[in-house]
Amino acid sequence: MIHPIKNVLWATDFSAESKEALAYADLFAKTFKAKLTALHVVPDFAPVLYEVWPEAQAELAGKIEASKVSAKAQLDHMCATTGVCPTKVVISEGSAAKIILKTAVKESADLIVVGRKGVSGHEQNLIGSVTHQILRGARVPVLVTKGTDAKVAPIEKILVPTDFSSEEDIERDYAWKLAKTFGATLTFLYVLELFGHDFRMTDQMFTSVLKKLEGRKKREHKAVEFVEDVTKAVHGYDGIIDYADTKGFGLIVMSTTVRKLARFFLGSTTEKVIAHSRVPVFAIPREK
Repeated sequence: MIHPIKNVLWATDFSAESKEALAYADLFAKTFKAKLTALHVVPDFAPVLYEVWPEAQAELAGKIEASKVSAKAQLDHMCATTGVCPTKVVISEGSAAKIILKTAVKESADLIVVGRKGVSGHEQNLIGSVTHQILRGARVPVLVTKGTDAKVAPIEKILVPTDFSSEEDIERDYAWKLAKTFGATLTFLYVLELFGHDFRMTDQMFTSVLKKLEGRKKREHKAVEFVEDVTKAVHGYDGIIDYADTKGFGLIVMSTTVRKLARFFLGSTTEKVIAHSRVPVFAIPREK
């Protein structure tokens, strides 16, 4: 069962990526007629420093408060200059990932929107540590955006990787809801991994997969335009990334985990797609 998107939580560190994330958060909020909550977390290193430098407690506390005032001013400026004015602004202090997850629960957020790396990102193709922790711990979908372009690419085509598992029902449900609301088309993609397979069996495997896709097509209703496709790749994540990029998709919908025991470890395919794709990923937690 999926929940309607009524409250979008945008977490910002004021990096270029978080500004792009704001553009997507605003798009989702307006499309779903949802509230937009902005959250900035001021790092709190005071407990550690108090032990080694207790006389600096007042100074450190003052700097934290000054950071909060500065953050509020930046959000007000953003509202005045861009016209994107959150319904609510939350400025807190502590561990960024923990505060973001707690705020999502407190504010009853149905979607968390973050950039991939933020100000701490150093390598081009890595997920930032804060975003990684959010993906591991979130109980609602997380939209991870890319790059530094504040302009939002239209969400006219949504890609849903599939392996025909019955556990994928939640991805299909979310994708269907997103496509219906955005007026987008859905593509269910099966990636035939060549690694470890006898290449001579490829054509036979394609035939089998296409038969399954045709069976699904007959069972689905027609409220949304959708197609199925199959592609070949050495690894599943390569096929998903290349397919989404070359065919101009605006969004990829995937789950973050495969089973309960993997709760603290992202599924390898999803993790690599999020880390390397140039298309935003709508990541859905499997457990409820």
